[in-house]
Amino acid sequence: MGEKQYEDFKTRFETEQTDQFGLMVSHSFEEDPKRVGFTFARYGFVAQMFSGFPSVLEVGCGDGQISRVVRQTVGGLTAVDFDDQFVADAQEKMNPKWPITYGQHDILSGPVQGGFDGAYSLDVLEHIDQSNEDIFVGNIAKSLSDDGSLIIGMPSLESQAYASPVSKAGHINCKTQDGLTNFLKGHFHNVFPFGMNDSTLHTGYGAMCHYLLALCVRPKR
Repeated sequence: MGEKQYEDFKTRFETEQTDQFGLMVSHSFEEDPKRVGFTFARYGFVAQMFSGFPSVLEVGCGDGQISRVVRQTVGGLTAVDFDDQFVADAQEKMNPKWPITYGQHDILSGPVQGGFDGAYSLDVLEHIDQSNEDIFVGNIAKSLSDDGSLIIGMPSLESQAYASPVSKAGHINCKTQDGLTNFLKGHFHNVFPFGMNDSTLHTGYGAMCHYLLALCVRPKR
């Protein structure tokens, strides 16, 4: 017998359906387990910045598994993705304890109705062709209230020298920190740049950031 305080864990595991990783997280955990920790840290940043927001939108949620980190701190979370297979997987694995409204939506086709207090999109913009990037961010901005906020996260252009061939194939629009900040200033009145190396958040030299985060405030109308 193990320690008594863990007996409840064992009983629940044997008698109840337990949470499972979704398609994307399962693949990451199999190929590079530490990368899952880095992704959790990015979502943790969003959760902290948007803590207490009544309604939040995620654009490009994938399998939606890590979205629960944000759901823990906000009043309500709507998570959309253009891939219906990911959405179906997210809906199937959603735990009722952490309700999230998942839906299939291509943000390039238009905004998501709701006037959200905050929105975020992590690891998506680098997959959007540069010819469509203004539509992408513009439609997210239109999904927000007048004083809403957006967080964008993406690998830096400098990081691509170390990216895997699979990552490079999909990363068609990586940016420098200055490039990302200046681009987002076309859609928001204020943009605050941050960087991450592994799971460490900082405000250091942009060219040494492996991952970029930008907090954007008050969309331009």
